[in-house]
Amino acid sequence: MAASHRCSTPRLLHPQATSGSNKVVLCNRQRKTAVCSKTLKRLLLVAMDALGMTDSDISLAIVDDKAIAILHETWLGISGPTDVLSFDLSSSEHAQPSQHGKRRGIHGEIIASAETALREARVYSWSPEHELTYYLIHGLLHLVGYDDQAPSERISMRRKERAMMKVIGLPSPPRRRPKTTCHRR
Repeated sequence: MAASHRCSTPRLLHPQATSGSNKVVLCNRQRKTAVCSKTLKRLLLVAMDALGMTDSDISLAIVDDKAIAILHETWLGISGPTDVLSFDLSSSEHAQPSQHGKRRGIHGEIIASAETALREARVYSWSPEHELTYYLIHGLLHLVGYDDQAPSERISMRRKERAMMKVIGLPSPPRRRPKTTCHRR
């Protein structure tokens, strides 16, 4: 049975994106969980503005566990599904900070599993939509240079994730169990 694609998040709850120089394209390639593409794109544009991104293009793909497991194995050599993968597609000369600390010309792809978001949302007793948005914010932070391999980096990234969720008008994610691995390509 195909999931409904009606947006259930009221538009007034979330800030509006102000920059016209960033682009977000979203492709929902799964049918197990309802996804509001319009809301997710708008939230990511707000986050990109808040991060000082300009002239950037981000492609979002929402997939199921089977699809992300294939990508996880192909690109990172790790079997099984994961929550989110991010791929920096920027050329090195274009993804440089410009004046005032803005990040200009970032091009990347973020692939998130809606099926994992649904499952994890149940574990943490919060909205699957918020969980999926959290994954997209996590992927976006990787694209702008955050990392979570070392404990100190992970703490810094988690703080930024919570701050970004607040900026886009969503609650901070519930406490997370520590992950043993987190990979970015």
